Amino acid sequence: MGPDFRQVMTFTGNTLDLVGVFIVALGSLLSVARFLLRRGVVFTQSYRQLREEIGRAILLGLEFLIAGDIIRSVVVDVTLMNILTLGLIVLIRTFLSMTLQLEVEGRWPWQRHRAAAAEHASR
Repeated sequence: MGPDFRQVMTFTGNTLDLVGVFIVALGSLLSVARFLLRRGVVFTQSYRQLREEIGRAILLGLEFLIAGDIIRSVVVDVTLMNILTLGLIVLIRTFLSMTLQLEVEGRWPWQRHRAAAAEHASR
């Protein structure tokens, strides 16, 4: 791999990180703005919606951050230490994503089919 390819991949990984941070920040700010502008909604319901919206922004941002880590760790500088570090980062972020999804949707990711089946059966 030439230096130009590494530079492009480093730039791509850093850009994905920037997009991930931007999504989390902007999504959180928009969620707070919507929370403050809600009128006539019970506070507890509005607060729950705020948490769900922020959780969704964090989940989407995490996906971009993981993609940036993968590109930089695997494509740019392939060493055993970078691969192990990437594995740990992906494990931590996957755990965060799953627990955020549990909080936002009220179920684990693998329970999606059961919830859809239960909803379909109740019709």
